[in-house]
Amino acid sequence: MLVAATAACTQVPSEPQVVPEPTPTPAASSVVPSGVPTAESADPFRTLPSLRPVDGGDGYLDGKVHPFPDQESFFPVAVWHSSVMDAGQLELDRAVGINTYVQLTPDSDVDLIRRAGMQALTSTASGAASGFVLPDEVDMWARAGDAQWSGNYPGEGDICVPSSSTCGFTVLAKALEQAPKDIAVYANFGKGVTFWEPDESASKFVNSYADIVSADNYWFTDPNICNPAEGGTLLEVPAELSAVECRRAANYGWTVERLRSLAKPAGSKPVWAFVEVGHPFSEEDSPAITIEQIRGAVWSSLIHGARGIVYFNHSFGGDCASQNVLRDCGEKLRGGVAKINSEVSRAAPILNAPFLDNAIVPEGRIDASAKAYAGDIYILAAPTQASTQAFRITVACSSQDSAQVVGEDRSVRLKDGILEDGFAGGDAVRIYRIAGKGCIPGT
Repeated sequence: MLVAATAACTQVPSEPQVVPEPTPTPAASSVVPSGVPTAESADPFRTLPSLRPVDGGDGYLDGKVHPFPDQESFFPVAVWHSSVMDAGQLELDRAVGINTYVQLTPDSDVDLIRRAGMQALTSTASGAASGFVLPDEVDMWARAGDAQWSGNYPGEGDICVPSSSTCGFTVLAKALEQAPKDIAVYANFGKGVTFWEPDESASKFVNSYADIVSADNYWFTDPNICNPAEGGTLLEVPAELSAVECRRAANYGWTVERLRSLAKPAGSKPVWAFVEVGHPFSEEDSPAITIEQIRGAVWSSLIHGARGIVYFNHSFGGDCASQNVLRDCGEKLRGGVAKINSEVSRAAPILNAPFLDNAIVPEGRIDASAKAYAGDIYILAAPTQASTQAFRITVACSSQDSAQVVGEDRSVRLKDGILEDGFAGGDAVRIYRIAGKGCIPGT
């Protein structure tokens, strides 16, 4: 049964809002993943490769109540605002690759989740939870400000006192007072932090209240996100984004980078990525996301440094309206997402490993980042456009003559440090392994 809550569904606020002039941000087509140098000179490797820890470091919840498993093989793959009342529901989720719940219905059995070796982050105090979830998308419905909070949520009346003021910082500070001692705190934001707020106030949202942050921009399905006041702010001169510019997996990576760019100091704040798995808007002209698009969005986020994946698991339109899309909306979807999650799980040691900065220069319409794991270099690459293309990646360590394509039982040639390959579509993902002897600092 559908409940009224629409947590993490990125809608324009129900009350009239004055949207400030957007802060200029890089054009969507020019986003470069962190750690990858741009090809601005004939000698891109004037700076030697260097190791950079993943955001927050390896044990970013050390010292917290019920920290996540301290294993390189664990990578958080979560669903948002689910219900878990019996072992059968839990096993359905586990079978598709879910290991974490972010926000739960009040009747959910958090103790059952913990006994099953899974993680739960809740908005109510629970001795079995691994985290406390602050109110969702406060940056949209209360906006940046320190005015008094009425205690109301959207749809309940005036939010701030006076009603013309903004009080998002107050809302989060008040909610934070309810968090149990020494527990990890999680906050999800929306279009305020990503599009509407200037960097100063957006940075305060990101840095002042939570240990883990995310933002839910649904680039493939949101009927409003391409307009000049939202996704269009990515352009140097805000304008309506074309479908090619807007409806693409690479923009999920941009969302991760937007939050990462606000973290102070750099690299201190783990950012999780939000990806929809159904039809999160009720408008008839809003599409449902495809499995191929889900895969592209997940991997773009990971290439850009996301430290967890959260699936928005609700559909408010389309062929299968449900609060638990991955349980209720067919084996094709379940099987497709299970395959994606299996890929993420197998790559977890690489995803948790340090970045190797200044190690590669990609050429073509691709995102790519380099990792150092077990003495070898791993290159994660994905296309930024849904079209067939050839690409090349110049690798700083050119002593090897080939790179293994992980999971494909093939290798590609490395000639003079240049790797050449191709993508057949927008959801393609490649992980290349190159022996790193002499290339990785300390080896």
